[in-house]
Amino acid sequence: MADLITVEDPDDPRLHDYTGLTDVELRRKREPAEGLFIAEGEKVIRRAKDAGYEMRSMLLSAKWADVMRDVIDELPAPVYVVSPEIAERVTGYHVHRGALASMQRAPLPAVAELLHTTGRVVMESGDDHTGIGAMPASGPQDDAGQRIAIFEGFVDHANLGAAFRSAAALGIRGILLSPDCADPLYRRAIKVSMGAVFSVPYARFDAWPAGLDVVREAGYDILAMTPDEKATPLDRLDPKRFERCALMLGSEGHGLSTYALRAADEWVRIPMSAGIDSLNVAAASAVAFYATRPRPA
Repeated sequence: MADLITVEDPDDPRLHDYTGLTDVELRRKREPAEGLFIAEGEKVIRRAKDAGYEMRSMLLSAKWADVMRDVIDELPAPVYVVSPEIAERVTGYHVHRGALASMQRAPLPAVAELLHTTGRVVMESGDDHTGIGAMPASGPQDDAGQRIAIFEGFVDHANLGAAFRSAAALGIRGILLSPDCADPLYRRAIKVSMGAVFSVPYARFDAWPAGLDVVREAGYDILAMTPDEKATPLDRLDPKRFERCALMLGSEGHGLSTYALRAADEWVRIPMSAGIDSLNVAAASAVAFYATRPRPA
């Protein structure tokens, strides 16, 4: 059981993990280097804990101490209680959800290791009363096939978080990231995903696009999502191609690189009308994950 520690000095070194949260460039470099990430809000903190991440500390306003009491009683990490004004001076913004937790990152699996892992880390199922639905458990009992996703060059953390949430909801078994892809454990990505980044295992390529050879060697059909007219509409592709496929999506601005497109087994696209040639990558990922789901026999 942790003691509640009241802190009144925003420069207290014990609050170092929470400083400058609005400085994106600083946090993008600092958090991976220091092996931490920030979980914001009661539900996300609980999901991070339930996914097995070790808590370094918590930062709470006084009224949230009772709400988080069961977590506080269970974990030995220090809990710092501050006023809303102190929290804002430390973090750089008004902490609307009243609770932050600094969590310890876990080592990422190698790409080959993830590809050969059939299970995945899941959140506890059941009604969590958030109104967003429980994250689905995936295992021998589910019928989602063996689909994975590959993200190249995602730079927007909101899009990345939304794509992870769609992946979790629609049965994607794992996600592989290009070396330049944004960090799924950045605070905004976690927030937009509502903790789904904890439920879908992911790995990061060391080499790109050469690393795609490992995906193909593992038996996956690499399907590159592109608005190019030469691509095959998803609804015209043989559904058997989806049973063990890797859906590859590119960055928000330029889509997949020429190198990634050349490395794919086939180009595929979402059929569109009204003169629209493409969707936001987060929306496109949701459509693609839904369109490729296994159909009942």
